[in-house]
Amino acid sequence: MHARLWGAVRVVAAVSLAVGLGACGQSDESGGSGENASGKQLKIGLLLPGYGGATRWAQFDKPLVEAKIKDLCGDCTVAYADAGLNAARQQQQAEAMIIKGVDVLILASVNSETIRSTINKAHEADIPVVAYDHLAEGPISAYVGFDARRIGELQGEALLKALGDRAHDSQIVMMNGDPINPDAREFKMGALSVLEGKVKIGKAYDTPGWEIETAHGNMTDAVADLGADRVDGVYAANDWLASGVISALKAAHIKPLPPVVGQDAILSALQRIVSGEQYMTVYKPYKLQAGAAVEMALALGRGEGLDRIAKDTVSSPTTEDIPAVVLTPVAVTRHNIKDTVVKDGLYTIDQICTPEVKRACDEAGLTS
Repeated sequence: MHARLWGAVRVVAAVSLAVGLGACGQSDESGGSGENASGKQLKIGLLLPGYGGATRWAQFDKPLVEAKIKDLCGDCTVAYADAGLNAARQQQQAEAMIIKGVDVLILASVNSETIRSTINKAHEADIPVVAYDHLAEGPISAYVGFDARRIGELQGEALLKALGDRAHDSQIVMMNGDPINPDAREFKMGALSVLEGKVKIGKAYDTPGWEIETAHGNMTDAVADLGADRVDGVYAANDWLASGVISALKAAHIKPLPPVVGQDAILSALQRIVSGEQYMTVYKPYKLQAGAAVEMALALGRGEGLDRIAKDTVSSPTTEDIPAVVLTPVAVTRHNIKDTVVKDGLYTIDQICTPEVKRACDEAGLTS
């Protein structure tokens, strides 16, 4: 199956996903090893953007990737670097790993365009690159991520549902993500495909660097310009921005809070959803993503093909038909927390239902 994630065509067949990830772990069981073509133990570089300790990268992606590598390749070594949301720093980190001779890179890019020159250097050094979550430019060997357009659609659909019959008379604010991030552009396009013509978009902002403070400031300006009683809902590209939006709404003494949608299913967002401050988030099964990335990285490091793992293909502005695993995101509201993030082991009820939100958890049926 082919997906042009940078364009308008969407993908994902659940059957392809099940077949591809159902094969995880077969490499070692069928005689695979942690060695590269020269017989040396594999060295895997893991480069994450690092939006902060409270976000998904530190909480989920890093430990899940490292655990999967240990599970499938106990002798493999991992070099890890957190870019602190600095594109130049990430380039330096990646180039240092290239010089040190890693066998394969798993890369979630800060800036998909500027990292291109570094990916070219990896290619020249015969080091495959697995683009993780962000489809980077340059000669990458594989990609694993979520259907970004569908994420935006889920957010838009949830916002319309929250507005209900009054949607056609409603005015919303769009707090989009970082404009240099191709996924953020896809989120916005997906949301707009659902929202345009159904609600009035009173204000729309891009948020460079995904900064909470910027989202807070822009939301404060939107309330001042539109009026506190004329903000009926907010699209926030992720939960990080949603927190800045909600803090601005509360500072403006808006009661009740209008529905706010986000993404990433971070713990604080789930607690806001339980307590009624945020309406919805998007859960992306990170364990499946990490598993697919490691499977592809090990196969590439061993010089094997990806047909068993990657059932999809994607294209970037620089590279056609990249082997890919494209995963399906899941909408999460107060009503299905238990059947999604709790069922999958992302969080426990005790982690979500702290004393501050215990009463709301009881009312939502999470603690019964």
